[in-house]
Amino acid sequence: MKSIYFVFALLLFNCSNQSESQKDTFKTDKSEILKVLNTQEDAWNNHDLEGFMLGYWKNDSLKFYGSRGLTKGWENTLNNYRKGYPSKAESGTLNFVINDVSKIEGDNYWVMGEYHLKREVGDADGVFIIIFKKINGEWKIIADMSC
Repeated sequence: MKSIYFVFALLLFNCSNQSESQKDTFKTDKSEILKVLNTQEDAWNNHDLEGFMLGYWKNDSLKFYGSRGLTKGWENTLNNYRKGYPSKAESGTLNFVINDVSKIEGDNYWVMGEYHLKREVGDADGVFIIIFKKINGEWKIIADMSC
């Protein structure tokens, strides 16, 4: 009977350690993802669209869904940003409000939030859901839906 209690206690201990490890991993992942978003804000606020795009997966499979419909590919997404925000007057100052970061599975997370642009040509606000994936040790946005 003592061996059953021992096995049960060992299982409980192992499960609690895994749970703590998962919490630590989530905290680390979330922190790294938020750093990517902070870097994007800084780049945008300097009208550095290429720097902003460093947060995105540089691949033809990147997907961006916005008011103009679905755009596929990193270069096409950058070109859309260049057309829509040709100068600092149009890009303005960006502020993200992050409402949720949740693990999907593996090295995949979604981030839900708001964007707020203060601009000379008129402010713009909206919401987004983006999907991050860890690729080659770096967190990259692989899909973005903003409106």
